[in-house]
Amino acid sequence: MSSNQHFIGKALLELCFLFSLIFTGCQKSLDKPLLGQYSNTTFYQTQLQAVQAVNAAYQPLSFTSATSNPIWVFGDVASDDAVAGGNPGDENDITLIDKFNITPSNGNLGNEWNTLYEGITRCNMVLAKVPAISMEDTLKTRILGEARFLRAWYYFNLVIVFGDVPVILQPMNADQLQITQSPVKVIYESVIENDLKLATGMLPEFYSSGDVGRATQGAAISLLAKAYLFQQKWDSSTIYSSAVISGNHYAMTKNYSQNFSPSYKNNSESVFEVQMISGQTPQIGNALNQWFAPAVYAGYYFDAPTQSFVDEFEKTPAGVYDPRLDYSIGRDSMNWFNNLVFSASWSPTGYLSRKNQESFTQAPIIGDGNCDYTAIRYADLLLWNAESLNEQGKTAEALIPLNLVRKRARESCLNDTTLPALKDTSGNRLVPPNLLPDITAIDQATVRAAIQHERRVELGMEFHRYFDVIRWGQAYATMVMANSPGFNYDNDKSFPIPQTERDTNKALQ
Repeated sequence: MSSNQHFIGKALLELCFLFSLIFTGCQKSLDKPLLGQYSNTTFYQTQLQAVQAVNAAYQPLSFTSATSNPIWVFGDVASDDAVAGGNPGDENDITLIDKFNITPSNGNLGNEWNTLYEGITRCNMVLAKVPAISMEDTLKTRILGEARFLRAWYYFNLVIVFGDVPVILQPMNADQLQITQSPVKVIYESVIENDLKLATGMLPEFYSSGDVGRATQGAAISLLAKAYLFQQKWDSSTIYSSAVISGNHYAMTKNYSQNFSPSYKNNSESVFEVQMISGQTPQIGNALNQWFAPAVYAGYYFDAPTQSFVDEFEKTPAGVYDPRLDYSIGRDSMNWFNNLVFSASWSPTGYLSRKNQESFTQAPIIGDGNCDYTAIRYADLLLWNAESLNEQGKTAEALIPLNLVRKRARESCLNDTTLPALKDTSGNRLVPPNLLPDITAIDQATVRAAIQHERRVELGMEFHRYFDVIRWGQAYATMVMANSPGFNYDNDKSFPIPQTERDTNKALQ
């Protein structure tokens, strides 16, 4: 295990121990007896235990099981970018979401709800118990900042998936959990924004190699910019995204594909990255490398990209595609992994996602991948900045971050010898003519459409698309979701609260 993976490896390997000591699962199971040596009143006594507790609060972010954190189902499969895929009849609940035949009993709803509230429960325990521990003050502050960032992250995802949800900000017993929903606006302002503003003053800018992967100040500021963006608080979003940009702590990688390679984990573009490591016991590798892989790899070929998504990528008059296309998907007759050529027969749409995939030399065991999931990339933040500037009428300024993203995409041709390129008389690689030229439009509507396009191709198959579609409003959503006949904006802008939760919490409306 490399040094920059030390924290997350140690954190997740400790979980089996911690589960048996203090954590009792999601809200519904808080009344279960504790099984280990410690109760939650005796565990939080030492500095080491404080670190272990916050380590455990990161675990619900992971994809060690594709069903325990099915955010990809909501972000990709529900959108116009992908269909359920998979063998007919397999994981039927995913297909039902794809077709917008969604009832509260759909298992993906319960899995995502439980995952997010499990994370919140762990953060609440840290915030309640760690302040009383006698320990080094700087470390204590950092741990509490991490817990606030993570709690904001979990609530943000609850809001964009489910809308109004119950707010729980302290440890509670089962008999205290009859709590109705709070409005989205209240959750943003009183929980998410508040936690992130506090976290920005508590978290470091960087970590030493043994702690890479923890939440940083930049991650907290970035998530705050995203929270404001989703609320259409354009000025505030601009302030915080600009603060990250001007801090010069992050930069896009030279080659777009480096963001999805195990060889470039925690690179300069990574603002917040979910750490996954193959070959560990218990497993802390990425299970998505099996869920998204073709059957020839013993994969399940879910989350299959659509023709609509493929058609979104630009192509020059000479037929050269945006390099991000073949970095993002497998398509017929193109190179795949392990020296195989992709076959359209491997997928019901003719395409599969390349992201979260890797060669057998990088991850010998299918279902135990070594790819991280970068939850916030610097390119994503640049596009938030462009969008918030444009929506304030600062369109000329918005072109700067927008075109930086396009520049990196086209200049991948200079850095990856597998991509088509011209060469000058000295043999230096050149960008093919007319490939992803800068956007020069100056009217707001045209630039808005350009930003929406750029987000789709830059961030495709990274579980963001459906949430963008919904926040861009009914007219946009109705247009792009036209091939999803079951979709209704008013009904489907949020997903139903799971029936299992309604059966437990009778205060839900």
